[in-house]
Amino acid sequence: MPETTTAATELTSQYISQVASDLERNVKEQERIASEMTTLQQQLAALQHDHTVLVQMQQALGVAATAPELASADSATVPSPRKQGTAKPRTRVKTTTTEKPAAKRQSAKGAVTKTAQPTLVELIRRHLTEQSEPRSAAEIATALSQAYPDRGIKTTVVRTSLENLVARNQAQRTKQASSVFYTAPNPPQPATAPQTETQPDIPE
Repeated sequence: MPETTTAATELTSQYISQVASDLERNVKEQERIASEMTTLQQQLAALQHDHTVLVQMQQALGVAATAPELASADSATVPSPRKQGTAKPRTRVKTTTTEKPAAKRQSAKGAVTKTAQPTLVELIRRHLTEQSEPRSAAEIATALSQAYPDRGIKTTVVRTSLENLVARNQAQRTKQASSVFYTAPNPPQPATAPQTETQPDIPE
């Protein structure tokens, strides 16, 4: 019995020592992670601050592009103190300025592509000139919707455009019973040259 009690006591002491060691290691690990979290939070706050300043600088540069006389004043007031461990703003400003023309080129290219498409009025006028018979607004809208499914053409818009063309003498409107049909305007008749009266030959 005494030997059993002594062995149990030694085992308990080992467990107590092991638990104390693990507990100390756990506390140190918590302190290390907490320190890293604090550092990361500081870096995140610094990056957020830099992001805000860079957005303001980008906006200022966008205004300066249209008003060169304000560029010198903006560049003199934008720089502000930075925290340690953050990138210098000059490098990021260069990145912003180099990307800005590319964005302008893409927007300009998109604008050119958009303006290259014919308008709905042009499509309607072209469709009328290609038809040999009068067409209703619904028929024209259906034909254009099949030809240009991505335009989302509606009958009401087509009818309004047709009425505008009629008002400008660029289309003709005819009514049959309760239906209204539209045709292209008649081509202007060529002007006939006035006949010149021939003078009889007078004998000499």
